[in-house]
Amino acid sequence: MTGLSRTSADLDPRRRRILYRCWHRGIREMDLVFGSFAEAEIANLGEAELDEFEAIMGEDDHDLHAWITGAQTLPENRNTPLFARVAAYTPDFDPVTKASLEARLGHKI
Repeated sequence: MTGLSRTSADLDPRRRRILYRCWHRGIREMDLVFGSFAEAEIANLGEAELDEFEAIMGEDDHDLHAWITGAQTLPENRNTPLFARVAAYTPDFDPVTKASLEARLGHKI
């Protein structure tokens, strides 16, 4: 996924702002993790989850990346079910090749 594929027209202003911020984090890897999560989950998050999600988003991108990839130990205050759900949205960083495109399309190109 390379960017927003969900419309924000049905979202309230707070969720629109969060969705936008998820795709404009500053580190592309975090854009992909947070953007993918937000596209799938933002409409269904309750107010308390939105508060927690915004707090998570307030963390430094380098720290978030290290926690999600396991390069650094996750701090206890971030060891929550919501953080685990966000971290589960790890993007596929496999390089695009002719063979991978053919496999995805189901025919030779």
